[in-house]
Amino acid sequence: MFVDQVKVYVKGGDGGNGMVAFRREKYVPNGGPAGGDGGKGANVVFVVEEGLRTLMDFRYQRHFKAPRGEHGMSKSMHGRNAKDMVIKVPPGTVVTDAETNEVIADLVEHGQRAVIAKGGRGGRGNNRFATPANPAPEIAENGEPGQERDVILELKLLADVGLVGFPSVGKSTLLSVVSAARPKIAEYHFTTIVPNLGMVETEDNRSFVMADLPGLIEGASEGVGLGHQFLRHIERTRVIVHVIDMAATEGRDPYEDYLTINKELKEYNLRLTERPQIIVANKIDMPDAEENLQKFKERMEDEYPIFPISALTRKGLRDLLFAIADKLEETPEFPLEHEEEQTGVHRVLYKHEKDPDHFKITREPDGSFVVSGEKVERLFKMTDFSREESVRRFSRQLRGLGVDDALRQRGAKDGDIVKLLEFEFEFIE
Repeated sequence: MFVDQVKVYVKGGDGGNGMVAFRREKYVPNGGPAGGDGGKGANVVFVVEEGLRTLMDFRYQRHFKAPRGEHGMSKSMHGRNAKDMVIKVPPGTVVTDAETNEVIADLVEHGQRAVIAKGGRGGRGNNRFATPANPAPEIAENGEPGQERDVILELKLLADVGLVGFPSVGKSTLLSVVSAARPKIAEYHFTTIVPNLGMVETEDNRSFVMADLPGLIEGASEGVGLGHQFLRHIERTRVIVHVIDMAATEGRDPYEDYLTINKELKEYNLRLTERPQIIVANKIDMPDAEENLQKFKERMEDEYPIFPISALTRKGLRDLLFAIADKLEETPEFPLEHEEEQTGVHRVLYKHEKDPDHFKITREPDGSFVVSGEKVERLFKMTDFSREESVRRFSRQLRGLGVDDALRQRGAKDGDIVKLLEFEFEFIE
């Protein structure tokens, strides 16, 4: 089974908790703080593995949670950092954030790595909080929570040449005779339901990868038929080989076929029209094919080179493969993202972005106040509420962020309930 798009949940490891401890050694009176820091949580890292061809493994495991860092220990011993969680993906995988649609990584080359979810830093032990005013603090932080997100993995095959065309025009037959690939071939539409890859070698020892994609029909770019879900694989190809049934065995006009498929490519992604095309007039050995080819050439106005072939009798294949290899040599690779022009000069545009609000306050129907926001939630999770000093530090941090003032402005009075995550506090003036 071929899987080329999947949604998965990834979470970086939480940091280890810091420790509150004191030195208790013989002959050392009034030993000072000696609590170690927690270790760093593991990152979730995607690595390209050349041998993989589909995203099949992600059908069965869609949750990836990296291990947390080790907790700090006494005698100022730090916890161990967790080892990164490495997940293998096939070459050609594009990782996108499910919420923002931002491309996080485009993984192409074998061994290429990308951190998809960062692990949290370890919490500090009480060793770190000692000051001349408070030489024996009973404060330690919990580890920072690891980053969590839903990501969409999309596989775009790494082929040099993509075969496109209507169903049953002979794309699979062409791939089977020019390479060692053995795609399924039968007398019905959509025999090819997954992309097939084949390695093609010309007589002068030039080689390239060719992809046979499921047939396209009118409306494919809007999701009609089978081919629409595989249109993304054409985005990576450098040369499009457009296969047309010149014998019109199904009663369609070859020129209309040509216009329809190009319209679908254009509507799916305008940049596909920049790709060089080679037109293959297949089934030339059948009745009426020569006549149709003449009419086709008259209407084409020399837009793209046309190669009459018969995949079945192998007529014309040698010239076609040479033409494809020549075209590949003069065609640069197309960057997937338009911004990344291959000029060699990398300019960075810095924009002023408004700092996101640290918190927001809403009211519940029962009159309680709800405080939410990434920063306050992180501070809350990193506070050890079993120790009085840590609780006092947390309330100072909230005051510093302006939460107290904001609650007063919203009308909070002494004794009102304030909620943060699943916990409740009393507002005290």
